[in-house]
Amino acid sequence: MRNTRRRTAILISGRGSNMASLIAAAKHPEYPAEIALVLSNRPEAAGLDYAREHHIATAAVDHKIYAGRENFEAVLQRMLEMHRIDLICLAGFMRLLTGSFTQRWQGRMLNIHPALLPSYKGLHTHERALADGVKIHGCTVHYVVPEMDSGPIIAQAAVPVLDTDDAGSLGVRVLEQEHIIYPRALGLVADERVKIENNRVVGACTHVEHTPLVVPGFDEEEDG
Repeated sequence: MRNTRRRTAILISGRGSNMASLIAAAKHPEYPAEIALVLSNRPEAAGLDYAREHHIATAAVDHKIYAGRENFEAVLQRMLEMHRIDLICLAGFMRLLTGSFTQRWQGRMLNIHPALLPSYKGLHTHERALADGVKIHGCTVHYVVPEMDSGPIIAQAAVPVLDTDDAGSLGVRVLEQEHIIYPRALGLVADERVKIENNRVVGACTHVEHTPLVVPGFDEEEDG
């Protein structure tokens, strides 16, 4: 483990439930990342209040007052530099970032996506998975690259798709797994236990435990 904790910023646009899981993990002294800043593009984001309650520095950079993405990101970058940020975690941050910004943070910016990438990039992932009739769905933590939802994969978790599922019930189970694997993935990156080779992440992420899949109505003792 590193001797110093990596100063991490969480970028949000709303309530930030994944933000809360990262904050909880970072409360442990041995965790290799420190949540040093929660930043939102929406000043009214509920997640900012949550961060303040947990004595974490917050900032709002309202994207609506800037002429374009480049101007918005220039202020974003200054805020990150001001707080001496090493790593960024996107947690429901609903703004597309330019290629120049993502390249500046290459290998240091993570995102969580509610699907098993490379399947179902973009929005409405649960609805699309149900419409396609898949039997396995899940979530992915990946490095951010200029192409949306396409960076090297750090960790994934899978859940079964039940016959009774709708987008809401499926989304709840996926979110539970997001809250497990995002802190684990950040810990691996902050502790420098993973590295990128070509488009693959190799290292300790291969040992991340995933919740076993349980097929309803199936009894292992009846399996011959």
